[in-house]
Amino acid sequence: MARKPKTQKQEGTPVGALELAVQAARIARGDNAENVVVLDLRELSSIADYFVIATATSDRQMRAIADHVEGFARSVGEKPYRTSGYESSSWLLADYIDVVIHLFSPEKRGYYELDILWGDAPRVKWEDPKAL
Repeated sequence: MARKPKTQKQEGTPVGALELAVQAARIARGDNAENVVVLDLRELSSIADYFVIATATSDRQMRAIADHVEGFARSVGEKPYRTSGYESSSWLLADYIDVVIHLFSPEKRGYYELDILWGDAPRVKWEDPKAL
């Protein structure tokens, strides 16, 4: 499968995919998301370099997290390639090409089990300040 084209950069200091993923995880946790995981897919897939997966307790919380991540991303010269599920209460996806953010309701997180599906992917220790 061919990789999607890189998005055009905006104003700001660009960051790498790892830093974007780690910061997205930290933002999600700061917005009270639960079970936040960053998976390193670089050796397993051409879909993305990293998945950030988190559980939110409401659609409002999912949108707030997505908005805060987008605010950070834009401040460092990134913008989402595509978002999906913004009006949903069960799964919101924000695709930044190299980083894909999945925000789930508890029920959908359990149903799709991306953590298990991508179980061979190493987990990034995003809470560690040395992760970058």
